[in-house]
Amino acid sequence: MTWHIGRRAEEKTVLVTGASAGIGYFVAEQLAAGGATVVLGCRDTAKAELAAQTIRARVPDARLRSVRLDLADLSSMPGTVADLGVERLDAVVLNAGVMTSGPARRVNTRGHELMFATNHLGHFALVAHLEPVLTATENSRVITVGSFAARSERLELADLQSEHDYRPKRSYGRSKLAQMLFGFELDRRLGARGATTASIVVHPGGALDSLTPSRPPLFVRTTSQRIRGLPTGMVLHGKHAGARAITRAVLDTDINGGELWGPRVFGLRGQAHRETPRAHMTDPGTAAELWSASSALTGLDPFPLPAKEPRLRSARQS
Repeated sequence: MTWHIGRRAEEKTVLVTGASAGIGYFVAEQLAAGGATVVLGCRDTAKAELAAQTIRARVPDARLRSVRLDLADLSSMPGTVADLGVERLDAVVLNAGVMTSGPARRVNTRGHELMFATNHLGHFALVAHLEPVLTATENSRVITVGSFAARSERLELADLQSEHDYRPKRSYGRSKLAQMLFGFELDRRLGARGATTASIVVHPGGALDSLTPSRPPLFVRTTSQRIRGLPTGMVLHGKHAGARAITRAVLDTDINGGELWGPRVFGLRGQAHRETPRAHMTDPGTAAELWSASSALTGLDPFPLPAKEPRLRSARQS
């Protein structure tokens, strides 16, 4: 049975990182259409405003706000969270990311490799700063957006930032795997604390611009792009379709913490369904070491484990 958003998002407030383009934009549009108050977390405030205008052209009654969010700049996080100005936050979608393609390894101002810093460390720190408002909101959710690319990667704990062997595509895949390990470990910690917050991991499958409908002036698909994309439409889908699994993870109360959701057809396209994660995505030992390293690099520890653990939630992944 196809799942429909309807007006399920009414009275909910959701922060979407990287909401000014791509999948993040469509998550924001879909949530706004469902009645949510959507906070667009974007590094470029002009692009955030353009995205808001584009959403309002399709959803005239959209409730939108924006905050400047630079995931590569950890020092900016407290100010970003303060600017949210919300007493409750029903969900945060950890979607924003960067993929560099040049041969040169790039770093942020702290010397952290840019993809690992933005895709993983920035979101790790953001969740730590959001902890009070997430805890205060009954049944809140943290939605971590992973990637199909993480299936074929393995984390190198001794070289998390690709200092010794940098290959852009592999480093990107590993940064997304780090996000997914974080999402599963976060749910274990939430379960240990007896928290009502749930951590859910989602991936959008193979989402291409050439299969994505236009949203002028934010994005216009050309005729040549559409034609080039026709053959791939048999196995992949557009970013609007990839966003649906994420939107569902935000709103579907039948989805539980610790689950992995993605497209049904070979994990690349189609309706969202629950997947069985690969063992390397959920490994508790690797996740614990990654968590310790991330805490040392950021100086933060989201949802620390209690001294004595209560009985864990049965729904979460081990």
